[in-house]
Amino acid sequence: MDLKQKLMQEGMKLMSNPKVMKLMQDERVMKAVMTAMSLPAKVSSFRESAGERIAKSMNMATAQEVKDLKRTIRKLEEQVESMRKNGSK
Repeated sequence: MDLKQKLMQEGMKLMSNPKVMKLMQDERVMKAVMTAMSLPAKVSSFRESAGERIAKSMNMATAQEVKDLKRTIRKLEEQVESMRKNGSK
């Protein structure tokens, strides 16, 4: 049995415990659980926005800007190639 399955099995046992079930009905506990579950996404979002602010303050391109520029270059290269093919006919 791998770790994920073991954790799921133990979690199910825990959730069937009457004391845990009663605790999970408390709105404050559920709010805390939901906050804890959303924390990784908030940290990731904060880290990305902080990185973008730092990049902008140093006049550097952000990862999204580089991605957009690459996409634009690829489209322009395709247009040039298409024009070459049409012009040679």
